[in-house]
Amino acid sequence: MSGVLTWVFAGLFVLVIIAWYLSYTAARLDRLHVRLSGTLAALDAQLVRRAEAALELATSGLLDGATSLILANAAAGSLEVPEEHGESRELAESDLTEALQLSLTPHAVELVRDAGEAGTDQLGRLGSACTRVQLARRFHNDAVTDVRRVRRKWAIRIFHLAGHTPMPHTIEFDDEIPEHLAA
Repeated sequence: MSGVLTWVFAGLFVLVIIAWYLSYTAARLDRLHVRLSGTLAALDAQLVRRAEAALELATSGLLDGATSLILANAAAGSLEVPEEHGESRELAESDLTEALQLSLTPHAVELVRDAGEAGTDQLGRLGSACTRVQLARRFHNDAVTDVRRVRRKWAIRIFHLAGHTPMPHTIEFDDEIPEHLAA
């Protein structure tokens, strides 16, 4: 009788360990998904901040008309895209980066800086916003990588611990800072 009782307790112990492991893994996955949501919200905020800084510079009168129009159209396009991330959002953000590269030539940056403190402040805000976009995108893509790595584990797949949550994807667009802006 004691042999049977030993096997029953051993079986219960194993089941408790498995239940604890599954609970721990599910909680970890949940924390990673919460982190992922936070990094996506931070990225959205930084993208809006960059577009607003670019639009502010475009409407400041410190750039020539054609350059202002190019920059304003790209910034407005970025602000008008729906918040959900996808190909259209990535294309709009890459377009804004391209407009910044085209607009902020060494000569244009020099003219804006020569306009005084207002121009220097606007360039500083735009440079800061561009840097923050790069960092936010990197943090988000790191969080996506972490979630994907954990979701590949056998326990998560077999016991469907992720539920019906779709697999996250990295966000890829050109976020290069115009070199003359940073100088």
